[in-house]
Amino acid sequence: MLNQFSRTELLFGKEAMEILKQSRVAVFGIGGVGGYTVEALARSGIGSLDLIDNDTVSLTNLNRQIIALHSTIGKYKTDVAEQRIHDICPEIQVYNHKCFYMPDTSGQFDFTSYDYIIDAIDTVTGKLEIIKNAQEAGVRVISCMGTGNKLDPTAFKIADIYDTRVCPLARTMRHECKKRGIKKLKVLYSEEQPAVHAGISEEQARNNKPIPASNAFVPPAAGLMIAGEVIKDLLKK
Repeated sequence: MLNQFSRTELLFGKEAMEILKQSRVAVFGIGGVGGYTVEALARSGIGSLDLIDNDTVSLTNLNRQIIALHSTIGKYKTDVAEQRIHDICPEIQVYNHKCFYMPDTSGQFDFTSYDYIIDAIDTVTGKLEIIKNAQEAGVRVISCMGTGNKLDPTAFKIADIYDTRVCPLARTMRHECKKRGIKKLKVLYSEEQPAVHAGISEEQARNNKPIPASNAFVPPAAGLMIAGEVIKDLLKK
């Protein structure tokens, strides 16, 4: 009998679809990257999703975030994503956490309850806390490095943090992971040199450090690549 995952089952098989249905994945950060990751996981048959973000949809999210519409501006991103997930598949269990994840809020989460953890947040402190807690719980984690100021979605790679190059955020994370004794970490990063904002010189960019620029095709590509990596890892024998 046909169902909404019949086309996926043709590729993965029935047993694999049951594994995905029984899996619980936590996504920290429901923005340009995390929103598309959630979308792909929901459409792939993941049975339970934790959504962690305390932000609301804003006007400047409209250029790249799948949950951002004029009708959703001002609404909590986790609420909008939960509604969308249930419109895709009403059977998915959604755990909605309106929370800014940092060391002082990490106690709200039981990392041992997850099968996979996705770090799609921006703050280094929060990222390191997610990674530390995931590894202490023995749960697989993938961390997204910088997608701002990028124009080439084909420059993304999946690698260990210590094999990354070019990406400024990855450089900071390598240093901080080494200090904390974190020996390995799967990440998505870009080998594209960050673009300088239009009309701004490189010197001005270095001195003023303007907010990161973004577009409609780079963060989504990162989110979909992460989702694919998660599905692949969950289905490994």
